[in-house]
Amino acid sequence: MSARELIEAAHADPEVREAARDSVFETIELLDRGELRVANKVEGEWVVNEWIKQAILLYFGLTEVKVMQSGPFQYHDRIPTKQNLAEAGVRVVPPGTVRYGAFCEPGVIVMPGYVNIGAYVGTRTMVDTWATVGSCAQIGRGVHLSGGVGIGGVLEPLNARPVIIEDGAFIGSRCIVTEGTLVEEAAVLAANVSLTKSTPIIDITGAEPVEYRGRVPARSVVVPGTRPKQFPGGTAQLACAYIIGQRKASTDERTSLNDALREFEVSV
Repeated sequence: MSARELIEAAHADPEVREAARDSVFETIELLDRGELRVANKVEGEWVVNEWIKQAILLYFGLTEVKVMQSGPFQYHDRIPTKQNLAEAGVRVVPPGTVRYGAFCEPGVIVMPGYVNIGAYVGTRTMVDTWATVGSCAQIGRGVHLSGGVGIGGVLEPLNARPVIIEDGAFIGSRCIVTEGTLVEEAAVLAANVSLTKSTPIIDITGAEPVEYRGRVPARSVVVPGTRPKQFPGGTAQLACAYIIGQRKASTDERTSLNDALREFEVSV
């Protein structure tokens, strides 16, 4: 049986988990080296590799909680921290943590934030102070996750897509992105935007509003907002997000971002 077949069988039947031990550990090692990913973009669409999420769940059950030392820091956990960061060209500022089984491309900077197992972070991306990248999240290249950003993780249900932040996106301070939300290339989220798969994302730049859920279109500039909904006891203002413009299609992404922030008075 292939590693994938062993892992799928072990996930379905706890009695055969021990037989899949080597395959599970090999899969996590390949994740750690960036040779496998929980999700891949295939012909323009993101495809989830469910068996890899199964391997992560099995890994938790096949490892023991133990005391681990990482420089001056001590941990008591099942999964060690990522090693050989200098060789990988990844900068991690104390007490930032990248967990074993996550992969960061060369040029990634992790301030005192956190990158969980199964996550993938692209080159030139910054995970800023107290930002968290949840399990299996896919973060593109040249992304900025500002201070306090919360990128949700996903292991179950198995068919659930992880949060995906595509290349060049800018995620403002204290934003929360969860439940498999897709933020497409070069989009800008202003500070405090909160997105789940059911959050209305309303484009108000045209003559009529256009509503999205679970997806921020490429180059959109998004701000937090509310909209009224009537209930038997009265009207409530429920959270939503508004697309108020588009980032310029410039070859200089830094200039494009600065222009968008000034033009739309976006607080990040």
